[in-house]
Amino acid sequence: MNRDLKDIQNIYFIGIGGIGMSALARYFNFLGKNVAGYDKTETQITIGLEELGVRIHFEDDINAIPELFLNVEKTLIIYTPAIPKEHKELNYFIGQGFSIKKRAEVLGVITKETYTLAVAGTHGKTTTTAILAHLLKESGVKVTAFLGGISENYNSNLLLEGNEVVVVEADEFDRSFLQLYPDIAAITSMDADHLDIYEKANALDESFVEFSLKVKDHLLVRNGLVLKGDTFGIEDDSKYCAQNIRINNGVYVFDLKMPTGIIKNLHLNLPGKHNLLNAITAFAIAALYGTPTKALVKALSTFKGVQRRFTYQIKEENLVYVDDYAHHPTEIDALHQAIREMHPGKKILAIFQPHLYSRTRDFAGDFARSLSQFDTLLLLDIYPARELPIEGVTSEWLLGMVAMKNKKIVTKNNLIKEILENDVEVITTIGAGDIGEEVKGIREALLAI
Repeated sequence: MNRDLKDIQNIYFIGIGGIGMSALARYFNFLGKNVAGYDKTETQITIGLEELGVRIHFEDDINAIPELFLNVEKTLIIYTPAIPKEHKELNYFIGQGFSIKKRAEVLGVITKETYTLAVAGTHGKTTTTAILAHLLKESGVKVTAFLGGISENYNSNLLLEGNEVVVVEADEFDRSFLQLYPDIAAITSMDADHLDIYEKANALDESFVEFSLKVKDHLLVRNGLVLKGDTFGIEDDSKYCAQNIRINNGVYVFDLKMPTGIIKNLHLNLPGKHNLLNAITAFAIAALYGTPTKALVKALSTFKGVQRRFTYQIKEENLVYVDDYAHHPTEIDALHQAIREMHPGKKILAIFQPHLYSRTRDFAGDFARSLSQFDTLLLLDIYPARELPIEGVTSEWLLGMVAMKNKKIVTKNNLIKEILENDVEVITTIGAGDIGEEVKGIREALLAI
């Protein structure tokens, strides 16, 4: 165990249900630490943690903190930046002088001591790290991987095969990735986002430059980014390049040009050009780490995907239902491209829940353009997450900019009724808020028709 953490017996998480936080909670629970925490709402993630023996409560109440975790000498507090500043439990721990770290700081401690493979970028991190972790595990590498989503292959956001190498998402939110110590890293994209944190797009770019300078051995960058590193891309002049791309029975088949030669006929089960980029990025990182390419080719063909990343809930001849985490216009464009490519000529109903008032405000025009590509739109209220409302920034305001005839505002209460009244062959739910909690009910209602 790392020197900074070895004497800590108790670890208390504020925001334990977050995808990244819950992976750390699982990690420390596996190491035999006492783990407990708070979150705002119960979800499948918190239920899964409780099944492992982790104690969780859902009221911001100092009296609900288990007594064991009130020992200031033996307890570490880990919190997410998404927690509001007025949070009572967090302020109690600050006032009592507890050791308090952000999730990124703890990942920094872990990555400092172990050879680390990191994936950064405003889009593609989660799928790329999940593919990379799968490639390494299936190739026999003793990997620990902290994922920002639930891998369909392992039904988990944490892989614990050993401590030979760590795979981690390098998250740009709150400049978290600057806490990491990457040996090999990739940067997939640098689109403007998190402007509530960065305020200006060039500040975001500067933080990616700073991250790139921390990489010790190899840096991979998507072709076209203003960073120095080995490039990857699709049918271009990149060092790592997907070529001769075909679709056979809904599966991508392609060749991969690498500095060492061309690998023919790789198979990828994920739709969308963005996922092709994710796959070649993961493949390149694993190859640079030294994993034999023959093993990687076999492993890639068995990758199933990440929950809520173009996840087929229903895939029948006359009815398709795809759920996706997309919450930025670029991601919605990628989702749309993938659906049109895999289901050409079919009408698409999109159900979108905007995530954050600030993001909706900052990219309203781009969101309207992206959403206008679908045939019908049902728009939910904005999911606030960590934010308070911004005057004038509403779903009604956004809907007014969308250039399509078949569009309307819906509530969660009448969502299924509205979906069932639409005569379309392809349905997609989109968003990073709590829309994911609606998926099971939508699927069941559609299958009951």
